[in-house]
Amino acid sequence: MAFFVFNSASKMVSSPLVILGFILICVTLHCNSLAEAKANPRPNIVLILTDDLDVSIGGMHLPTILVISSVMKFVASPLCCPSRASILTGKYPHNHHVVNNTLEGNCSSTAWQKTQEPETFSAFLQKHGTYQTFFAGKYLNEYGSKKAGGVEHVPLGWDHWFALESNSKYYNYTLSVNGRAQRHGQNYSEDYLTDVLANISIDFLENKSNRRPFFMMVSTPAPHSPWTAAPQYESSFPNVKAPRDPNFNIHGKDKHWLIRQAKTPMTNSSVEFLDNAYRKRWRTLLSVDDLVEKVVRKLEVSGELSNTYIIFTSDNGYHTGQFSLPMDKRQLYEFDIRVPLLVRGPYIKPNQTSPLLIANVDLGPTILDIAGYNVNETQMDGMSFLPIMTGKGNSSTWRSDVLVEYEGEGSNISDPACPLLGPGVSECFPDCVCEDSYNNTYACVRTVSQAANLQYCEFDDNEVFVEVYNLTADPFQLSNIAKSIDQEVLEKMNHRLMMLQSCSGRSCRTPGVYDSQSVLP
Repeated sequence: MAFFVFNSASKMVSSPLVILGFILICVTLHCNSLAEAKANPRPNIVLILTDDLDVSIGGMHLPTILVISSVMKFVASPLCCPSRASILTGKYPHNHHVVNNTLEGNCSSTAWQKTQEPETFSAFLQKHGTYQTFFAGKYLNEYGSKKAGGVEHVPLGWDHWFALESNSKYYNYTLSVNGRAQRHGQNYSEDYLTDVLANISIDFLENKSNRRPFFMMVSTPAPHSPWTAAPQYESSFPNVKAPRDPNFNIHGKDKHWLIRQAKTPMTNSSVEFLDNAYRKRWRTLLSVDDLVEKVVRKLEVSGELSNTYIIFTSDNGYHTGQFSLPMDKRQLYEFDIRVPLLVRGPYIKPNQTSPLLIANVDLGPTILDIAGYNVNETQMDGMSFLPIMTGKGNSSTWRSDVLVEYEGEGSNISDPACPLLGPGVSECFPDCVCEDSYNNTYACVRTVSQAANLQYCEFDDNEVFVEVYNLTADPFQLSNIAKSIDQEVLEKMNHRLMMLQSCSGRSCRTPGVYDSQSVLP
């Protein structure tokens, strides 16, 4: 059995398991025959996408027996809809133009449907007719809006469509079943969404055509709010608290004003709230374990597992108390932009790890590469990491940096509960700590190479505020070194950022400042 992890080697994870089913299955299932894979040159592909699942603060835990450090994949934007759009299109936000979770921000808008849905990896798979395609779960936050075609709209690329209307829920929701509304209530056995997605997925695997390979994408609500656990898991992890890492509940000095405005120390009520939310998030993930185990077991029984790639990841990260920010995900730091990436499949040696820099814009190109299609025929910004996983690629030619973009949101009027903050803020907690603002708009170059482990960020605000972190020396991003770093490095990182912000397609994959072709002195 093959199991491949992209990792950052920043710290060992040794706590109790979450995502238990997937990890143990990947280690224990017997898979010693590649004959089936060779007999069928077109492998099956399963993509399991979670919602708000971080790596940096323990959102996902790995068994110590694997001796694997925390996995590393970066998102193009730390917000659901822009990130999911990047996964689907293989493009950075400045190319797919989804900037937030609203219709006005192009989230599942008619403009998105017209210009970007025809360029998703699923549309490409369906267009060529080789793969049968299946989707179940959360698509984009505004999917199903009446202003954008309602649940009757089935995006290009999907033969079997079971999409959640609107944002993450666990009960009392509507699914679009191939364009027809199917309403669910609050009966656990019939309506708990994670289990419903598992059952729909198994039904597809039982009834699909065996004449063609399949692509299956299952997008769970967990661990997104409202963090509703299945009844059997409601009492799990009674003593778990959010990690008290070095950046927990401290003042974010030398950071953007939005971080500096957070009250330190946090109120007792905020700490109690975030600890409770952390436990609830873990509980919802136990049902994801069940889903993954059912899917993998079904593939094993049907004899298809050895010819199936399984990819497990998330749309963005999350924070609970870091820099005294109670809870959210819209910041530039590792806890919000770094997510899990686990892959198993044909020709992948078991228990590998990789230090290479992977972004969610790479998922689409990789899926198409697995399916046997030429990524260069698309407009995708990302790169296929299939050669890296299967040992056919040259890691020395892999790019050393990726782009992270976010466009902040804020209300035009003051929050009545927090009038001193004035207009332009949003996502405010009762103690007047706000998680977002209209000028929380930034772009970052995240660099990982043998020569450097850096993050360079610029804000689009009146200050043109800059944050720079050396994550080798400062993994918790406590010290902004923008004012002390060598000016030549700043200028080169600024130039690289401008290039990435204007890149498209192949130009997004060119060597960066720290690639082997252009290492700084």
